[in-house]
Amino acid sequence: MSAVIPPMAMAVPPRARPWTQLRAEIVLTLAGLLAFALFPQDLGLLTNMATMSIFALSLSLVLGQAGIATLGQAALYGAGAYVAGWTALYLTADPIVGLLLGGLGGGLIALLSGAVMLRSTKLTLVMLTIAVAQLLLELANWARWLTGGDDGLAGFEVAPLFGIWEFNFMGHTGYFYALGALVLVFFLVRNLVESPFGLTARAIRQDPGRVQALGGRVYLHLLAVYTVGGVVAGLAGALTAQTSKVANLFMLDFTTSAGVVVMIVLGGTRRLSGAVLGTVAYMTIHHIASTLNPYHWLFVIGSMLIFVLIVLPEGLIGLLDRAAAYARRLGRKGGAR
Repeated sequence: MSAVIPPMAMAVPPRARPWTQLRAEIVLTLAGLLAFALFPQDLGLLTNMATMSIFALSLSLVLGQAGIATLGQAALYGAGAYVAGWTALYLTADPIVGLLLGGLGGGLIALLSGAVMLRSTKLTLVMLTIAVAQLLLELANWARWLTGGDDGLAGFEVAPLFGIWEFNFMGHTGYFYALGALVLVFFLVRNLVESPFGLTARAIRQDPGRVQALGGRVYLHLLAVYTVGGVVAGLAGALTAQTSKVANLFMLDFTTSAGVVVMIVLGGTRRLSGAVLGTVAYMTIHHIASTLNPYHWLFVIGSMLIFVLIVLPEGLIGLLDRAAAYARRLGRKGGAR
């Protein structure tokens, strides 16, 4: 007869310490503060890195977690930028209100377009995402009275953050505003990915037919993921518009969508931290290579992308994983001695 273990005698898994659960956010914050201390003259570039990292997180959620193939993420990013600009011009200059409405703008475009696009798959879905982005680009170019056309939407001011810190030419407020938003968005997206909602999205990516057979609503779940990704992309676009005080057609352009795909492929498609790492790597190389040779910097990006795809299919984040595993092995050998 097998012994019955009393409930109180059962082994309870140890609870993780709070700081270990926030390890990625702590590292991200410390890295941002270190970058501010080391490169105080490049705050414009650092701010752009933070906003584009949020944009990359949106694609990592949509493509890396749920497997929604898209090359039109710029539609959601640009929508958030224009909504933030319109908010500052016609409603209120408060940056938090503009940021939230920009996120809602990106989410609304994702919801409306995703309701149609997500009924298709594979190449058809990719082409539809490109078509939606190009359609919005042409609409923005046509409605010059509303968007400014080629000149972009400019001339709006952003009020001081929380009524205290002004957005001046030094860029200090803009940088810490973008960094704080990045850390908060990363925290929220990470918890979403680790929740049952995120686990279901990954299951759909691996085998949608099986999820459907188990009673899962694949289409509605993918639509929800795409909408959340649209909100995150809209937040990134709103941040960009507020910190640069302009929203233009380039934010809706295909090259913007393609660029963010390269970022998450470089960093690691399946990992949120890879999206941030890939963005920093891409923009750093872009900045250095375009300074040395403004006409052929894409050669450097292309060469690095080929190298990563062949040697590090898991992305640059995989290189860090290998280094950490090697360090642990050395530590165990040293402890054994």
